[in-house]
Amino acid sequence: MRRAHLFWGSILILLSALFFLKATGVIDDVLGFLWPSLLILVGCWFIASPLIVRLSLDEIETFRIELQNASEARLNLDMGAGRAELRAGNTPGLAASGTKAPGMHFSSRLVGNNLDIDVDAGPTFIPFLGPTGGSWSFELNRDIPWNLDIDAGASKVILDLDDLLVAQAEINTGASAIELTLPSRGQNSRFDIEAGAATLDIHVPDGIAARFRIKEGVTALNLDESRFPRVEGGFYQTSDYPSAMGKIDVSIEAGAGTIKIR
Repeated sequence: MRRAHLFWGSILILLSALFFLKATGVIDDVLGFLWPSLLILVGCWFIASPLIVRLSLDEIETFRIELQNASEARLNLDMGAGRAELRAGNTPGLAASGTKAPGMHFSSRLVGNNLDIDVDAGPTFIPFLGPTGGSWSFELNRDIPWNLDIDAGASKVILDLDDLLVAQAEINTGASAIELTLPSRGQNSRFDIEAGAATLDIHVPDGIAARFRIKEGVTALNLDESRFPRVEGGFYQTSDYPSAMGKIDVSIEAGAGTIKIR
């Protein structure tokens, strides 16, 4: 059972009980008892939520999304709290597969030759109802190009894209920890990253031509300028970037976070 259902079900029971007590003459004013009762309910929910999470983790199950003969795909991942891992898979006929914890919902639709996949792993509009403690694992088809759109809140996200074909990726994150391995398949790729108080750990595979544009606001930048020397325009790039046939462009706009590029 989803935690959101439990919470709103408790709210309805509380309201029903208050109106019943008023109808039977036990209390005179529902509003006078409503706010204290809500505060008690929310406090109990905070106490009980970790137990509910531990019990719900036993419900982790596998999922499969058919490729439907698509020649390219887009993944939109929206998650609030928890942990997600994304990497290349090699299962014929599948666009994506993996494991999901409670609170994750997905849908897919074929538009022409493009398969659109939407994954909602939170958040709900009440923060403490998000899938805290959940864990999601995705394996994407390695033989088709992908467009990735990832929104992460207070999350741990591991993006091992080494063996994937990624045309474009947009990553928006708040107070998260992101581990990103860039693709090594030699295709042109563009990454746009917007981060708040986040930790970004970016690994560039050997032999990959890459260029980074990093906007101000970063509190800590750990970058090897012997491998990624600074050039005109404020870019950091590998020495072979200008002449490379396949190259990766990465734009980073970060707030009070840390960035490591290796």
